[in-house]
Amino acid sequence: MKIAITASGDNLDCQMDPRFGRCQNFLIIDPDTMDFEVISNESAMASGGAGIKAAQTIVNTGINALITGNLGPNAYEILSAAGIETMTGASGTVRHALEQYNSGSLQSALGATVGTHAGMPSMGSGQRGLQGSGTQRKAGIIADKVQTKTTIKENHTEKIGGK
Repeated sequence: MKIAITASGDNLDCQMDPRFGRCQNFLIIDPDTMDFEVISNESAMASGGAGIKAAQTIVNTGINALITGNLGPNAYEILSAAGIETMTGASGTVRHALEQYNSGSLQSALGATVGTHAGMPSMGSGQRGLQGSGTQRKAGIIADKVQTKTTIKENHTEKIGGK
């Protein structure tokens, strides 16, 4: 079995990168031996289609599962069609994400967690994902609102000591 984890560095103790399509690296890990290889994400700086290109790269590695922070709709479709189990919402170090996976505390994603173009750099007034038109724009706005509400809820929960 091989698992890909989005990473901001090149070792098991680096932080996960929460973005799939624009992550710095993918660590391809054998969870039984902890052997891994680093694959640089060539689509991280793409002007568009980063998630699609990253998904194609990952499919070609022959992995069984992917752990990431967020996943857009186009990447999710490609990974799902290839039979790759996707888990989102993980954070911390790559090693910690793998421990979460091994303990069963990560759940399979049932779909995209962000809208189209969510990983694009900010557009000035703090808005992300507003490239494109019509449905794409609405999906980006809705994803931003959901992300903001989730972050506010998580921050509130942390302050009051809950989970």
